[in-house]
Amino acid sequence: MKKILSMLFLMAMFTPTTAQQPITTVILMRHGEKVNDGTDDPGLTAQGLERATRLAELLKNTTVDAVYASPFQRTRNTIAPLAQAKGLTVQTYDPKKPEEIDAILKKHAGHTVVVCGHSNTTPRMANRLLGKAQFKDFEETEFGNLLVIDVLESGAAKVTVLNY
Repeated sequence: MKKILSMLFLMAMFTPTTAQQPITTVILMRHGEKVNDGTDDPGLTAQGLERATRLAELLKNTTVDAVYASPFQRTRNTIAPLAQAKGLTVQTYDPKKPEEIDAILKKHAGHTVVVCGHSNTTPRMANRLLGKAQFKDFEETEFGNLLVIDVLESGAAKVTVLNY
């Protein structure tokens, strides 16, 4: 018995172990339909508010650890119902700084984060996470894209495209 235990101990000591990196899920989306009021910071239309409610419903059984929005009213209002349902505060990021997605990824490693952006910033963020130019800017009339990206590290990721 002693021999067997010694052998198991030696095998355990010399068996290579690999530390598995946590997978971080980043859910990227564009804001809901916006009011065409001629301003730089319009709110959401009734349809956009309905879409925001659908998002919260869609993710009700998903663990969400953080929510981010650009500093515009339309992104904050789109993600607000989800944040409220999850008991989270909407944090802001600067969509003009692509490196901020790296900081979000690092801060929330191994967790699930939802980021609400724009027709141009959302695809660019996805491309940064994927490490390749897979997505072009969304059309101005495209509002329902949801990109679920499982990231091992920036540039090593898998994407699932949904529409809500």
